[in-house]
Amino acid sequence: MSAFLTLDAVSFKTSDGHPLLDNLTLAFGAERTGLVGRNGVGKTTLIRLMLGELRPASGAVAVRGHVGVLRQALSPPPGARVGDLLGVSESLARLDRIAAGQGRDDDFADADWALEARLAEALAEVGLADLDLDRPAPELSGGQVTRVALAGLLVAQPDLLLLDEPTNNLDAEARALVIRVLRRWKGGAIVVSHDRELLRAMDRIVELTSLGARTYGGNYDLYAARKAEEAAAAARDLAEAERALARVGREAQQARERKDRRDAAGKRFAAKRSEPKIMLGAMAERAEMSGGRAQLLAERQAAAAEADLAAAQGRLERSRRLGFDLPSCGLPGGRTVLAFEDVAFGYPGGPPLITGLDLRLTGPERVAVTGANGSGKTSLIRLATGQLTPGSGRVTRGVEAALLDQQTAMLGDDETLAQAFRRLNPEASDNTARAALARFLFRGAAADRQIGSLSGGERLRAALACVLNATRPPQLLILDEPTNHLDLDSIAAVEAALGGYDGAILVVSHDRDFLDAIGITREVRLGQPPADDLS
Repeated sequence: MSAFLTLDAVSFKTSDGHPLLDNLTLAFGAERTGLVGRNGVGKTTLIRLMLGELRPASGAVAVRGHVGVLRQALSPPPGARVGDLLGVSESLARLDRIAAGQGRDDDFADADWALEARLAEALAEVGLADLDLDRPAPELSGGQVTRVALAGLLVAQPDLLLLDEPTNNLDAEARALVIRVLRRWKGGAIVVSHDRELLRAMDRIVELTSLGARTYGGNYDLYAARKAEEAAAAARDLAEAERALARVGREAQQARERKDRRDAAGKRFAAKRSEPKIMLGAMAERAEMSGGRAQLLAERQAAAAEADLAAAQGRLERSRRLGFDLPSCGLPGGRTVLAFEDVAFGYPGGPPLITGLDLRLTGPERVAVTGANGSGKTSLIRLATGQLTPGSGRVTRGVEAALLDQQTAMLGDDETLAQAFRRLNPEASDNTARAALARFLFRGAAADRQIGSLSGGERLRAALACVLNATRPPQLLILDEPTNHLDLDSIAAVEAALGGYDGAILVVSHDRDFLDAIGITREVRLGQPPADDLS
């Protein structure tokens, strides 16, 4: 089958003339494609080009068939009903008029007789079989809104689905539903995501970089394996280029030494012999020309070796993930970090969210808090930080803690990195602040960047730099869905950094790959009996 959507030599520049996409050629047909790439590389721009919301500077975008879109930020308008969110209210009203004997000619002409059956099947597919279509849409949770919107796409039966971060903010059950829907989908799909579990349901991965787009056959695991192979090959190429440059340098030095010895011998010969000066001059000229050719050859070899080295370094830099280390916090192994004793909590007028919770973190434990959306995970975090007070029971905080939420709210958009660091660490000098930021890869002028210009991964890294370089680094990190707005490279960097952290971690996350990577030792599932120790 021919492609549903093609991009032919598409280029795009930002409003200030910066080239973002250059000569991009891609085709999307009846396969599931995961679109990945670092934040800021142009994924959102590419989506808007596909949808016709932006025009390319050059090249063409062609669409054959119908494209259904699920956007990342969904917010039902005031007064909207579930049926409106599904996009079926008008069609259902038409069927109701026909059933009541009030149908007009155009109702019969436009009636979708199979709609009700498709609607029931779609709602069951996303786990909302009993949802009232007249329910006000703004009453739905964020996860329910996403699932309803996905059901609407299933009802509409487009040729190609375009999903932008469909599992962000979804709990484990809802994420599994989205993945199941995509595995059963028979049409084409383009899925922008950093969710590794979701990307495992793809047929291919397209990685967008500043150099263009590269396609990898297979799902995320095959893509990750290929990327690891490329990184290893790049490291080998770099080592070989370094050896080649050193060899060229040695050979050039040896050639210079041989020339110096010949020149010295020639001078001794000229001093001893009585040949006419014209003959000695010709001999010297031949030696000079020979030496010049050798020097030129050596320079060319050195330039070629240096070019190969620069290319190898570039390939390795592209294959490397962003890495940074966290400083030691010196947490003793037996210290009580945090304790909940028979804690209960509920908001006034609402049902109890947490009842009889007993939880103790000792030493550098790593505890994950999981559960369905609305089960009280955020409330537990706020109880741990003292932002909320339990209705009964007691919360004991034994060490200094730092909360890093999804929005990194401790950082102000209008301040620079250096300003944020000194505000959060008032005892630090400007030099101290810049040195601390440099350890987290914000070197030189990067320390003067405004917080609002940072990507999600950069914001989290900046927040870690600010809290962990304090005079007394926190011995407990509390993380609320830390991977929600990070790209794959940033997630890998954060996982590696947290893997070497010697303090305690309390984390809320639905990302099972992330929890496994940072070495969670215990899991607390709200709304269910406590899980067994995972260590």
